[in-house]
Amino acid sequence: MTTYFSGRAAALISVSLALTLGLTACSAADGTDTAADPGAALSHIHGLGLRGDTLYIATHQGIHTPDADGRPMPVGDRRDDFMGFTVAPDGTFLASGHPAPGAAGPSDLGLVASADAGITWREKSLAGEVDFHALDTASDSTVYGYDSANGLLRASPDGVTWEDRASLRALDIAVSPTAPGTVLATTESGVARSTDGGRTFAPGAGRVLAYLSWGAPDALFGVDTDGVLFRGTAGGTVWTRVSTVPGGAPQALTVVDARRLLVATQDGVYESRDAGARFERRVAVTTGKEGH
Repeated sequence: MTTYFSGRAAALISVSLALTLGLTACSAADGTDTAADPGAALSHIHGLGLRGDTLYIATHQGIHTPDADGRPMPVGDRRDDFMGFTVAPDGTFLASGHPAPGAAGPSDLGLVASADAGITWREKSLAGEVDFHALDTASDSTVYGYDSANGLLRASPDGVTWEDRASLRALDIAVSPTAPGTVLATTESGVARSTDGGRTFAPGAGRVLAYLSWGAPDALFGVDTDGVLFRGTAGGTVWTRVSTVPGGAPQALTVVDARRLLVATQDGVYESRDAGARFERRVAVTTGKEGH
């Protein structure tokens, strides 16, 4: 007998699968060597960011940026699997994940940082201890990281000294740009909300999303596992459908401001400059086995 699911049940199953993949994905090479083939299409995108007006893409094979023809070009020499990635307000790159196959060092990167847009990196903390699958920064410089292996949110005032916060099963996090203690997390039961710096979360409720990003006070967006884009209001308690992002299931979402969004899906990195009404493909992507 075949059983069919629809509506919220299907969404819950999709996000549950995404969460499972997010807890286990990408610790070994998948056979794609973009470092040996500059300009090849990317796969396994884990994060997106802007520094100035330059797009940076965190992948299973390091950081890439598109050239004038939209071909992804590797940045720097490190080909680590950057599972978590964010660009801090001062332009510093923060990342986590696993070292490239054959590279020296522990299997978990902890938190690493780059002050020169991914050309060189330095260890900040937790090397060999933590693989953050989601990272975000608050307006007071607090760094939040979701430790997927332990199902734990951690927070740090400086990226060096960390405090364990709430235990939860999540795929992505987003921090309010105006209230440093307000943190949202995507869970299989909906968006969970914290107002005390992630020490406690209300149960997930409402819209079931895969990824979310809060780029400005009026710029909270989320995308579900089918690539449907929603805009959040009332601190993430109300979600309104905007459009469907081209290219299938999402792999990453970064919101720059109320009109500019970047979304990685199964066939490309897409950009919108009209609050998600229309998207233009910036970079080609080859289908990977999973997003995070």
